[in-house]
Amino acid sequence: MATPPTASKFAQILRAEGLTVVEVGNWETRNRNSKGPWGPVYGVMIHHTVTSGTDASVKICRDGYSGLPGPLCHGVIDKQGVVHLVGYGRANHAGLGDDDVLRAVMDEKTLPADNEATVDGNRHFYGFECINLGNGKDPWPEAQLLAIERVSAAICRHHGWTERSVIGHKEWQPGKVDPLGFTMDSMRARIDGRLGKTVTAPKPLPVPVKPVVDLSKLIAAAQSNPTAAGAPVTYAGVRTVEAALVDAGLLAKTYSDGHYGTTTVDAYAKWQRSAAGGGYTSTAADGIPGRASLERLGKRHGFAVIA
Repeated sequence: MATPPTASKFAQILRAEGLTVVEVGNWETRNRNSKGPWGPVYGVMIHHTVTSGTDASVKICRDGYSGLPGPLCHGVIDKQGVVHLVGYGRANHAGLGDDDVLRAVMDEKTLPADNEATVDGNRHFYGFECINLGNGKDPWPEAQLLAIERVSAAICRHHGWTERSVIGHKEWQPGKVDPLGFTMDSMRARIDGRLGKTVTAPKPLPVPVKPVVDLSKLIAAAQSNPTAAGAPVTYAGVRTVEAALVDAGLLAKTYSDGHYGTTTVDAYAKWQRSAAGGGYTSTAADGIPGRASLERLGKRHGFAVIA
């Protein structure tokens, strides 16, 4: 017996297993809970959609159709192995099934034949629809099979279940054939193998380092005219400021060359005169950076000011 995690936690545990997850609209609150409870949960149920095309399949599984309102599952697994979350809570995916099968799932034992439909499966199972025509000929790409394996293992890992807690719709409800094209025994063997491995969560992307402009060095560079006699003062922060002026539409990219020349002076003077730059007038808008105008530019274009 297990209580489902929160929707945000659910997405986290899938991603931690290495899955690519797309969150569709208001999936966290889209459910059929008004028709009955969801939980306790005992297992994961795998289906095929009998559809083709990712967008159309996701829409059907999210919205449902006449006589069967959506969501029709919790997630849709496409041919590329991407998981599209369309609902969370009670979903119209399992229907009535065999109470002996449910007991075997709860006890994590070999499944008996499903020969009756007496127990509400929508209450007790996570459901995943996998995009496939369901005709026994439509192929199952390895990326999709791997995603089914990972989805199932992620949920089992979270709840402390074994692979025995993962079943196909065809093992739950008499007359159902899905998923057709691979055996659930082979999938459970894959899940068992994955559960025996330690999962390393994907490394977070490095936090971008914000450039830093030294005001005193920038002023020195600005006051050194590159056309005058002698070598101009050079400072790497000039490029940062020039890039910001380019982004602001005040300097042509060709003049972003690392030298605070007359063109850059004119561009910075335009920034100083603009409302965003401080609205300076007369000699205050001389194109030589001051702390206030430079900090405004940095705030808009992602750099910090020191000195």
